[in-house]
Amino acid sequence: MDFTEIIKAVIIGIIEGVTEWLPISSTGHMILANEFIRLNVSALFMEMFLVVIQLGAILAVVFLYFHKLNPFTKSKSVSQKKETYIMWLKVLIACVPAGIAGFLLDDILDKTFYNYVTVSITLVVYGVLFIILENSNRRKSFSIKNLNDMSYKTALIIGVFQLLSLIPGTSRSGATILGAMLIGASRSVAAEFSFFLAIPVMFGASALKLFKFGLRFSGSEIAILLTGLITAFIVSVLAIKFLIGYVQKHDFKAFGYYRIILGIIVFSYFLTSS
Repeated sequence: MDFTEIIKAVIIGIIEGVTEWLPISSTGHMILANEFIRLNVSALFMEMFLVVIQLGAILAVVFLYFHKLNPFTKSKSVSQKKETYIMWLKVLIACVPAGIAGFLLDDILDKTFYNYVTVSITLVVYGVLFIILENSNRRKSFSIKNLNDMSYKTALIIGVFQLLSLIPGTSRSGATILGAMLIGASRSVAAEFSFFLAIPVMFGASALKLFKFGLRFSGSEIAILLTGLITAFIVSVLAIKFLIGYVQKHDFKAFGYYRIILGIIVFSYFLTSS
């Protein structure tokens, strides 16, 4: 096993752990990183690897929010357990639109839109939208200040916004956070619901990729996959903690500016190198 490949898997895991939760597009970063950090694996394995390491990111959410997500916690009262069940129902309702579209259109969307032009455009467009939204939110009072305030209809609308993330470069967290804030959710509620929404979505996406790839791994492939998973988990814990702390004191405009700059970099790099 080449130690260099393990180092590459660590770097990719770090990129995944950071960009999966911040609204800056993991795809945008991965498409750029792939130009400089190429794992010595098959194209099919690489495609599966980039999706399945998201399991590490998901486990970070489960780890950090285990008490809030677990309806069977003994310390919870009957009403608190009921609230947890209701929260999960809202999450599952929000997953329906992207779940159906992703299952039916996964391969088509990747073949059609997975290119630097699409990624660059979506990075810039949603960066601008974040800035516009936050400028309009300066004096706005959010009506949804905790998850209990969120209706089933609101959850479904956020799920519809998540459909936008099927276009590479949009950012799943970016689409759901933008959608949630547009319909009245506070920044912290929008971010937290986005975290929870990722659990079934990313588990489903990872299971689908594993099913398509099969479970026939070589020893080196297992080592690379586990390295990426573990790294993504550790970095995701730090990234989630950072984002929740950040949005309590700041808005999302900084991420908007970052997306615009990254979009320009991605477009310029591939345009000049083609």
